[in-house]
Amino acid sequence: MSSIVDVVGGNRIVPVVVLDDPAAAEPLADALVAGGLPIAEVTFRTDAAAAAIARMARHGGVTVGAGTVTTPAQVDAAVAAGATFVVSPGLSAAVVSRCRFHNVPALPGATTATEIMAALELGVDVLKFFPAGTSGGARAVAALAAPFAQVRFVPTGGIDASNVRDYLAVPSVLAVGGSWMVPRASIAAGDFATVTALTAEAVAAAA
Repeated sequence: MSSIVDVVGGNRIVPVVVLDDPAAAEPLADALVAGGLPIAEVTFRTDAAAAAIARMARHGGVTVGAGTVTTPAQVDAAVAAGATFVVSPGLSAAVVSRCRFHNVPALPGATTATEIMAALELGVDVLKFFPAGTSGGARAVAALAAPFAQVRFVPTGGIDASNVRDYLAVPSVLAVGGSWMVPRASIAAGDFATVTALTAEAVAAAA
């Protein structure tokens, strides 16, 4: 099984995508590749998620994962569609276990020391810090890293071009997740040129 470090670490930014129409998956993948960020977390916030993951997986140029996964059944659906990693907003032992059954990396969410300790007991040492913006931001991640030196974080929530460098400057931050380069309205309007431009700007900011 590839680790989440291998899957997301090289890109440093993971676009968090909400797709209302599966037909947008392929042009979105093209836009992300053109912008220099060939990875996407397609969230299970719409009924189109599984179909969109399947289309993006068939595209072949983008590493595609599933986000907002809260149940083992969603893990099954995500993996069946072609997701190569699974992201959860919180920590669920059942979801982590199901990911291991399917041999796919899990990135569960945690924002407190108690949640981090529970994750470590499950053998998980790379965690989504969510919602980052309302949970203390980059300073909170840095503070939590002190007692948990073995943990790497992927902050998500409230991150955009104005503060992405603050998070990436924290040594324990593996990558960040965000949706500012994949605006839902732009995708719905078929404005993938904007997605490409914003993605290129995000990549430059992370460099």
